[in-house]
Amino acid sequence: MGSLLDKLNLPEDLPKLDIETLDELAEEIRQRLVDVVSKNGGHLASNLGIVELTLGMYTVWNPYKDRIVWDVGHQCYVHKILTGRNKELATLRQLDGISGFPKREENPADAFNTGHSSTSISAALGIMRGLGLQKGKSKCIAVIGDGALTGGMAFEALNDAARVFNDFVIILNDNGMSISRNVGGMSRYLGKIRTGRSYIRIKKGLKNTLYKIPFIGEKLVKLIQKFKLSIKILVIPGEIFEELGFKYIGPVDGHNIKAIRDALQKADFMYGPVIVHVVTKKGYGYKIAEDNPDKFHGVGPFDKETGEVYSEKRISFSKSFSNHLCELAEKDERVIAITAAMQNGTGLSDFLAKYPDRFYDVGIAEQHAITMASGMATTGVKPFVAMYSTFLQRAYDQVLHDAALQSLPIVIAVDRAGISGMDGETHQGIYDMAYLTHIPNITIAAPCCIEEQIQLMDMALEYDKGPFVIRYPAYDEYEYDRKFLADNPCIIGQGLLMEEEKDNYDIVFIAIGKMVGTALKASHFLKEKGYNVNVFNARFANPLDVSGIKDLVSKAKCYMTLEDGVKVSGFGSSVVCQMAEEGIQKPCRIIGFPSSPIPHGSIDALFKRYGMDVQSIADAAIDMIEKL
Repeated sequence: MGSLLDKLNLPEDLPKLDIETLDELAEEIRQRLVDVVSKNGGHLASNLGIVELTLGMYTVWNPYKDRIVWDVGHQCYVHKILTGRNKELATLRQLDGISGFPKREENPADAFNTGHSSTSISAALGIMRGLGLQKGKSKCIAVIGDGALTGGMAFEALNDAARVFNDFVIILNDNGMSISRNVGGMSRYLGKIRTGRSYIRIKKGLKNTLYKIPFIGEKLVKLIQKFKLSIKILVIPGEIFEELGFKYIGPVDGHNIKAIRDALQKADFMYGPVIVHVVTKKGYGYKIAEDNPDKFHGVGPFDKETGEVYSEKRISFSKSFSNHLCELAEKDERVIAITAAMQNGTGLSDFLAKYPDRFYDVGIAEQHAITMASGMATTGVKPFVAMYSTFLQRAYDQVLHDAALQSLPIVIAVDRAGISGMDGETHQGIYDMAYLTHIPNITIAAPCCIEEQIQLMDMALEYDKGPFVIRYPAYDEYEYDRKFLADNPCIIGQGLLMEEEKDNYDIVFIAIGKMVGTALKASHFLKEKGYNVNVFNARFANPLDVSGIKDLVSKAKCYMTLEDGVKVSGFGSSVVCQMAEEGIQKPCRIIGFPSSPIPHGSIDALFKRYGMDVQSIADAAIDMIEKL
């Protein structure tokens, strides 16, 4: 018979297919997802859980004509398969391949670029209003998960969206919240009655008739509405949405294409803002992922027969952070851990198991996490807040306003700092040094290995003069003498000369964090070529070791700074600015990432593309020296 994915003209053919064929297509899509993600890695469980929902949506709406915004966006693989990118799926998350997130520049069916949580309702509402000003007739739909709905921005958008009179649909993809048994059957029954077309017409007609009754009509309508409200609050799960001003449909079985299609057709018929509550199961249809949805949320390459993830032999900074934080908590009862829906990603699951009363997962609420930690710090406890660099961006104001200006001693563990790799531009952790360095009363450190990370955590525990930031990438790849680092412990505001000091140099490398190891490799390459080189491990981006850097640079013909962040306003910019203020005028080159978006791809491939691998740095250094 051949593959349905190959035979069908998608998504145009979907409304013509019967349910049996759609179910067959769903299974084929699942197999395709498992095949690709098992090789490339990616977000598997969420995509397996949304297959029927996506098919049901595209039997009602056409993504090339209507505007569909996917919150977070990591569940868009099915959407991409159905919009002409099935063959390209083999290149998913690879350098120059298709992205694991919606990209407007990739396909016109991608209505809005997403990557961070809780943005879809705002974006879809903006698209709807923009089209309305242009007399456009496209339907606007936001697809948001129950987790993303906990984000404050989603509630801000809900509050605004409830006021609109245009057709606007929000699909709540609920893959975590259960429906209570005692109200489940009744709520489905009431949902079916309340959202039927005949019911909508009767409701409108009855209300208009009652209003026409002289003297008592308006009072009668209000009395009925008040009584109706008291009953609905008890038995209807969507009442919170209806109180905000939305019509509510659901809950709908998210793996029953007919039920989904029927519910979405009703939503399409309704006027004004509508929420369709669809209950799905992460990993659905692939038992290994169903049984381990957290593990297969974001997963590396794995054996699809057993589900065994191919082992990662590198040392994890997240694991090291978790282990040592547990050790600190055992010795010091002040230590608490806070994260924003990232307990597994930041390595805090072990801390939760050992110290559940001292662990706080605030959900997708980075702003709240920082301010709550700041409040806790005023009571004498010591909060360690762990979150990815890319998500800390959302809490910039809280770091400045609530923590730093009050010099509150919270510790911010910035995980996945630098290039995150295959998740692409929305997840690269390359901006934190640039947006944190200028904040007053803040200390920013970047370990080159886990030995330095542990030293910095010990230091941060006792530090009481303001926020203490420790930024680190996913893995420790340092290949040099770790005993040397242990014998020369971290001191706030001081760096470390990594090799034997001399009176003059052809070039010196001023490096921080992950780039210290890279600088040492480049230094050894240059020494073999006969050049006189040294490496300075800055350790701190703020306060900067101005004296140590000045002393070294003054002995060199030229110098180069190395960081795994953006060049503009970053670590290198700070070094150059300080050297200028000190009257040191030497040729310099800043090695870092440009301010343009950095695409998805392997970390090694991206470092090479942007001239930040060992060979490119060595070549750039030789070029500088030879031009003097």
